Amino acid sequence: MTDGTLKARLRTTPRDRAVGIGLMILALFLFSLLDATAKLGGRSLPVLQLVWVRFAGNVLLVVLFVNGWTKPGLIVPKRPGLQVLRSTLLFGSTITNFFALRWLQLAETTAIIFSTPLIVALLAGPVLGEALGIRRIGAICVGFIGMLVITRPGLGAMHPAAFLSVAGCICYASYVVVTRKLASYDAPETTMIYSGITGTVLLAPVLPFIWQTPQSPAEWAIMIALPMLGGIGHNFVVLAHQRAPAGVLAPFMYTQILWMIGLGVFVFGDMPDRWTLAGCAIIIASGLFLIAQERRSVTGA
Repeated sequence: MTDGTLKARLRTTPRDRAVGIGLMILALFLFSLLDATAKLGGRSLPVLQLVWVRFAGNVLLVVLFVNGWTKPGLIVPKRPGLQVLRSTLLFGSTITNFFALRWLQLAETTAIIFSTPLIVALLAGPVLGEALGIRRIGAICVGFIGMLVITRPGLGAMHPAAFLSVAGCICYASYVVVTRKLASYDAPETTMIYSGITGTVLLAPVLPFIWQTPQSPAEWAIMIALPMLGGIGHNFVVLAHQRAPAGVLAPFMYTQILWMIGLGVFVFGDMPDRWTLAGCAIIIASGLFLIAQERRSVTGA
C-alpha cells in the first residue's frame, strides 16, 4: 500500500466510518439470514438444488448490473485459471456449509468459519509472501485450539458434519487468498462476474435429476431469498469498504456470531453449549489479535 493510498483512507470522516460500520453489520445480518434460510430450506428441498439457486441467482444479478456491455473489457479476465480456481473454492465452501447446516447449529458453523482469518494468515506466507512472525503464529495456534474446543474430535461430542464445516472453512480461506492474488490482475467487477459461474455450471448436469419443484409459498420464498440475501449482502460489503478502511471494519465482522446465536435460538430453538461459546471466544480473541497486528504492519506502528 502506498503512502498516498493510506492517507486517502485515513481521510475518511467519522460519519463515513459510522456509515461503513453500519453497512458491514447489516451485511453480516443478511449473511446470517442466508444461512438460516439455507438451513430451513434443507429440511424439505434438496441441498444441491439450493446451492445451484444460490449461484445461478448470483450470476443473474451480477450480469444485470455488471457485464461486458455496460463496461467493455470486464468479461475477459487476465488470469482465467485463477478465476476458475477462485470460483471453484467458493463453490466448495458453499456446498459444504449448506450440507453442514442440515445437522449443525448456526452458532456452531459460524464459530468454525470464524477460523478463516487464521487459515488466511497461515496461507498468506507461502502463497502471497507475507511474513508471519512469532506473534501471528502464536495467535494462529491459539485460534486452532478454539476450533478444537468446538469440534472436540475423538470425543463424540460434535456431529461429524462439523468436519464439513471445517472443510468449507479451508475452502473459503483459500478463496480469500486467491481473491487477494487476483486483485493485482483483474478488476473487482471482473472477479464478481466469475464468482458464481463454476458452481452454476458444475451443478447444471445433475439439476434435472435432483430438482424438486417447491410445493408451498414458503419454499418459493426460500428459493428467491437465497440469491437476494447473498447479492445484497455482498453489495453492502463493497459499499462499506468504500466508506471505511478495512482495518476499521474487520473487528465488526465478529458481530455475526450474535446474529447467528439469536436466529438459532428464536428460529430453531438451538442454544449453543458452553464449549461452543468458549471455543468461539478463543477464536474471536485470536482473530482480533491478528487484526491488530495487521493494523500495526500497515501503519508502521
